[in-house]
This record gives sequence, structure tokens and C-alpha cells, in this order.
Amino acid sequence: MQEKQALIEEIKTLISINGESVDINPNYLEYFEVEELEEMKKELCIKKETIKETTKEYVEELYEKFSD
Repeated sequence: MQEKQALIEEIKTLISINGESVDINPNYLEYFEVEELEEMKKELCIKKETIKETTKEYVEELYEKFSD
């Protein structure tokens, strides 16, 4: 149970915008098994990394465009 709660807290942080935990209906998350929560966490990490890379590329393009 402690592992499941830790995963839920990590998921809450991953879906937040500013790194702070968000409120999710705990009854909703309790339906998921540990394996499903681990998969959610993995997918959120991949999405967050993808967004970070996309943003970085966009900022670099803007910098190059306006630094001429």
C-alpha cells in the first residue's frame, strides 16, 4: 500500500505545472493496481521529457531567429 501511495504522489507531481502536487480524487486512483500506476508514471515522464525537448528546440529557434 505504501508503494502505491508513493506512486500516486509522484503522478500528482508529474501532472502538475509548477512541480507542486495537485489534487486528484483519491478514490479514482485507488482503482488502479501498482503496475498500472507504474505505467502511468512512465508515460507521464516520457511526455514531460518530450515537452521539455520541444520547448527547448522552440526557444533555440527563436533565439537564432532574433539574434541576427
